[in-house]
This record gives sequence, C-alpha cells and structure tokens, in this order.
Amino acid sequence: MSSPAAELHQMAAVGRLLAGIVHEINTPLGSIFSNNEVMLRSLDMIGPLLAEGTPEALARAGKLVATCQSLGAVDRIACERIRAVIRGLKTLSRVDGAEPRRVDLNLHLMDTLKLAQAEFRGRIAVETDLGELPEVECYPQMLNQVFLNLLVNAGQAIEGEGRIAVRTRLEGDTVHISIADSGRGMTPEAQARAFEPGFTTKPVGEGTGLGLPISREIVEEKHCGSIDFESRPGAGTTFHIRIPVQQKRSAP
Repeated sequence: MSSPAAELHQMAAVGRLLAGIVHEINTPLGSIFSNNEVMLRSLDMIGPLLAEGTPEALARAGKLVATCQSLGAVDRIACERIRAVIRGLKTLSRVDGAEPRRVDLNLHLMDTLKLAQAEFRGRIAVETDLGELPEVECYPQMLNQVFLNLLVNAGQAIEGEGRIAVRTRLEGDTVHISIADSGRGMTPEAQARAFEPGFTTKPVGEGTGLGLPISREIVEEKHCGSIDFESRPGAGTTFHIRIPVQQKRSAP
C-alpha cells in the first residue's frame, strides 16, 4: 500500500516508538559499557596475580576470571536484546514487492512484538500462544504494519499494568491471529466508529485515527481477509485477523 495517508501513519507510528526504542537500546548498552570497565580492570589485575604465583594470588585470579565470565554472559543477553530491537526495525522497514511471498507469519509477528515492547516499558505482560502454521502467502511488511498498529493500540488502551495475549491458529485454509488486551475497552459508540477514518478516542497528539482504517484496507483489500473485534468497557478488546494461506489469483 502506497497511499500518502498510509505512509504518514506508518511514519507517525514508528516515531511514537522511537523514545521507547532508544531506551531499549541505551539500557543494555549502558550495562555493556559498565561491565566492560570491570572486566578490563579485572584483566589488569589477573596478570600480576598469575606472576606472583602464590596459592592465595592464584585463588584471587580464579575469582576474577569467574567474574569476567559472569559479566560476559550478561553482556551476551544485552546484545541479544539490542539485536531483537534492530531486527524488529528491519522487519518493519522492509519494502514489499509487487507480488506476495510466502513467509513464516509467526516469526514476523514475534519480530513486530519485540519492537512494540519498547512502547510497553515493562508495564505490560505479553503472553504468546502461537500455533503451527504453514508458510502464508502475503505482503509481510503490510501485515507487520497491521500487527504494530494493533499492538500499540492495545498498549495505549491499558492504564498502568496489564496484559496482552497474542494467539495464532490455522483454521482450514485461513490463519487466525488474535490480539487481546486487558485495557479499558470501547464504548458501543466507539465500536460503531472504530474503522471510521479520522476517528480516535486518544488524546490530541497521540492518535491520527488512521490505524484501524489502514489495517482494514491491508487485511481486506490487499489480502482478501477479514478483521473484526469484540470489546466491552472496562473488560478489554480482542481483535481478530484472518488471512488466507494462499492468495487468490486473477483469471488471465
């Protein structure tokens, strides 16, 4: 999809995540730099201790080596965290070709979820229940945008701590993706206008009112699928996306 509204909305969605993404990267980077200083000081001490060669010196050198190993393991976790954020950004920014392609939709969903978690800042527990799926023929970058829209909306609907549950299942020749949140839910009036372009219940500056209309266009018009939801005020919202495993071909 290349409409100006869709491109502007995607830019706005990514822009809202940038502060969280910077935090997600800076935190593990700070840990790596701090650990690196400790490891360098430890290595400087190990040489003289080994040269001294006394049992006490060797024992102390062994403890310093163990410390370095422990910090190295922590740094590995920090690097994996940074890589997960970068992978999510790369997935989101990838441009789809003219034709759909077969992808592991669970993998794309998880990559987008890792990116969205920068928005959640640890206040939201995410539960995943991903079923075994065949490769799905689709425009993955477009669906990544849908997933990001719904996940960010879910996070913003939760005040304080809460929960988001992501589930995938194969239903015949269709993949069913559900994203449920424990947020404030929608009133009947808001539900009736949810897919209306420009409508938003978010404060000024937080919502464009384009996320759901664009998501419906991507799912229904680009993928011949369906998107709907169920919601109750105070009891959260669940969105259901259904995408055919194989796209229909136009008759020649």
